[in-house]
Amino acid sequence: MKTINELQTIATQVRRDIIRMVSNINSGHPGGSMSATDIMTALYFKVMNINPDNFTMTGNNEDMFYLSNGHISPVLYSTMARRGYFPVEELSTFRHLGSRLQGHPSPSTKLPGIRVASGSLGQGLSVAAGSALAKKLDGDTNKVFVMMGDGELEEGQIWEAAMFAVAHRIDNLIAIVDWNNQQIDGTCQEVLPGSVNNLPEKFEAFGWRVLQVDGHNMEKVVETLEYAATTASGKDKPVIILAKTIMGKGVDFMEDTCEFHGKATNADQTIKALEQLKTTPLGDF
Repeated sequence: MKTINELQTIATQVRRDIIRMVSNINSGHPGGSMSATDIMTALYFKVMNINPDNFTMTGNNEDMFYLSNGHISPVLYSTMARRGYFPVEELSTFRHLGSRLQGHPSPSTKLPGIRVASGSLGQGLSVAAGSALAKKLDGDTNKVFVMMGDGELEEGQIWEAAMFAVAHRIDNLIAIVDWNNQQIDGTCQEVLPGSVNNLPEKFEAFGWRVLQVDGHNMEKVVETLEYAATTASGKDKPVIILAKTIMGKGVDFMEDTCEFHGKATNADQTIKALEQLKTTPLGDF
């Protein structure tokens, strides 16, 4: 099992991968990818019961993960590659024509680790709820995790799925919100005032078990995810983790701004970003 220091090293390398993947093709979504990095690292390297060497679409007898906000595919691809789902060198093909690493994840590319197309915002919670319910019906005690963006919560389907999960007591479902308060055109408050206000109270009102965490404190992230997967789950309620994060975390000029939501760093910015994200023993792709 990875130590907290080892997880932090992996997270740094994943952020380096994100910058290099997006800048190499001058296309992609680095900001949200970097805010979700610590959570994704903890999930894939510490918390989830997964088997990268024997990936199956059904996900029987293992935990499953869905990325609802599929535009942050760089963090998913890097994390999966570093975890062993496919060669790290393949990260260099991100968004290239014919690559298995398309801008939004898709099972049509046959990339191990991807079970559903995502990026049409608002759909991931529904898919995850269905998968989790299927596990319960099959007697599979493993969990289903899903990551959502906070701007994505403006989609009505999220709240339909939230009601469905409670109504069917899908208590093996663990949802995570990357709560960085930024979306493509500005802050969530600027785009739709009130959309991310009182999120804990909103989900509690819908009947969810609500946990909150600093999404960049690796020790607390691991502790909260493990608590969600063990103590908090299995009690007739789905669980949601509201993770307070910073868009573009790790690079000062990218932090807490929507500027790099869907824009690559230029050549000079890439150099500066990689200087701040120090090299790791894991090495670049």
